[in-house]
Amino acid sequence: MAGDLFSLVAGLLVLIFAGDALVRGAVELARRLGIPALIVSLTVVAFGTSAPEMMVSVVAVLDGAPTLALGNVIGSNIANVLLVLGLPALFVVIRTNESDFRRDYLFMLGTTALFIALALTGPIHWPQALLLLAILAAMTASQAREALAFRTRRPAPGEEDLDLPAVPATMPGWRMVLLLAAGLFGLPLGAHLLVEGATGIARAIGISEAVIGLTLVAIGTSLPELATSVTAAIRGRADVALGNVIGSNVLNILAILGVAGLVGEIPIPVQMTQFDIWVMLAVALALGPYVMGGRPIGRVTGLVMVAGYAGYVLALTTGVMQ
Repeated sequence: MAGDLFSLVAGLLVLIFAGDALVRGAVELARRLGIPALIVSLTVVAFGTSAPEMMVSVVAVLDGAPTLALGNVIGSNIANVLLVLGLPALFVVIRTNESDFRRDYLFMLGTTALFIALALTGPIHWPQALLLLAILAAMTASQAREALAFRTRRPAPGEEDLDLPAVPATMPGWRMVLLLAAGLFGLPLGAHLLVEGATGIARAIGISEAVIGLTLVAIGTSLPELATSVTAAIRGRADVALGNVIGSNVLNILAILGVAGLVGEIPIPVQMTQFDIWVMLAVALALGPYVMGGRPIGRVTGLVMVAGYAGYVLALTTGVMQ
């Protein structure tokens, strides 16, 4: 138990420092490339913070526990919205009108709907996995074209580009690379330590594997997103915080399930088709008025989000233990 507790605390500390490093490095990269920080948050930051989910899910499939991989993705997508946005909003207002997230949000809804359709029609294996990865490749290519177009665009006289920082890059190149590397390598390491510790403690006190997969593992692998979003919000970069959540939820479905589905078949438990996937959809839809309407996510909304997640965990725990 003592070793598990040490692993949990060490993982949390690594996540905090790695999240700060990744945000600072990503914003500096946006400055140097001359592209919006939003695009960087939807790619570099989102890939980096989704690495723990990828590791956990692939290992779970290879170890003969594919439902753990599925629960990890569903639980992480729920936690990303309710906790990763809800907790920072308790302290700092997240302004959703600083960048245009509408297209990316609609794409997230589309990937969520596709995942639900796949889940309702049977197990996820290599044909479905290839479809998910093909959509991921198309999305990445589209974002690359957008980044190149942004670099060559000349703003009209008097036009203010709110996405592109006006301050020139002053950070040494080696430091930017070091920050990005520390974030991308530190986040998976921290999440691994934390999940190992939390899982060991949970098993020691008799919590079931199903609850571990949808709660502890999901929360543990979502901590990189939480650490990154809290840091970004405190630094006044709500575009990075919200873009990170949207990008991570898309990658959880397209990349993580895509790769995990290639290495083995992922069955869909009845419990998840009856409850969890619909909670995931409801949470994604609830974010719509804020993203599409540009409404800020403040303290009251953050409190409702966190309370909603606590209610979900309570309902899940009660249902599994009955």
